[in-house]
Amino acid sequence: MANMRAIRTRIKSVKNTQQITKAMKMVAVSKLRKTQSRMQSMRPFADKSQEVLNTLLSGSSGSQNRFIKPHKQVNKVCYVLFVGNRGLCGVYNNAVLHYALDLIENDSRECELVVCGRWGKDVIAKSGVKVIKAFPELSDTPTANEAIEIAEYLKQLFLNGETDEVHLVYQRYISALSQKPVTEQLLPAKPETEQSGAGHAFIFAPDADTVLESVMQLYINNKLLSVMLEARCGEHTARMTAMTSATDSTKTLIDELGLSLNRARQAAITTEISEIVGGAAALERK
Repeated sequence: MANMRAIRTRIKSVKNTQQITKAMKMVAVSKLRKTQSRMQSMRPFADKSQEVLNTLLSGSSGSQNRFIKPHKQVNKVCYVLFVGNRGLCGVYNNAVLHYALDLIENDSRECELVVCGRWGKDVIAKSGVKVIKAFPELSDTPTANEAIEIAEYLKQLFLNGETDEVHLVYQRYISALSQKPVTEQLLPAKPETEQSGAGHAFIFAPDADTVLESVMQLYINNKLLSVMLEARCGEHTARMTAMTSATDSTKTLIDELGLSLNRARQAAITTEISEIVGGAAALERK
């Protein structure tokens, strides 16, 4: 009986865990849809900004913009690491952290780290990498204001000469089943210029250089927001996948425990029958 009681207690515990994993999966799906929707809504603005930027960069003064012009010497590099706000999302956080640490280890220049997200504060501290700034209070669905706050800090870091390059390290969202750790240079900015601005009669006021300065700021802010949304999509997808796997595992475990309970019940019944038969045989002999 004690064995059967323990199995029933275990089944109840696993069922409670199953309810939690199902709920976490549903929450992750909801957040993923919301984040994907925000990514899609910002694409038209990003495409038009890129079109205007391409036209501006076709001029001769584009390379002299303060956000594009590289420093004469690159002695110090800042890596901006985007991690999740919490765990229970498979290898998502560990994969991007190990990728960032490998980058820093193989970089001969002085490296610093800016961390965006709440996860892994103690883990990152043990790595020995210098963390100069942390942005732990980021929402699960990033907003433009959050991106601007981080972007303004990184801009000042670069313009004040406190760092010579700024690189973003995050999990690129490829599909619902795949994310890949990548790094992209943010500053000095290297805007994509595959599309030509020729054929568009833009009139810039007061002048092209002033407009380029404003557009570059928008470009950097937009790049940060895009990366933050993509990283969050990867986190929500990884958590959804992990919770789906956990829910399936609990179902398998409940089935196995059910079989064990049936065997224990059958063994108990068999034992009782044997005791009754043995007792009856003893009475007959007397």
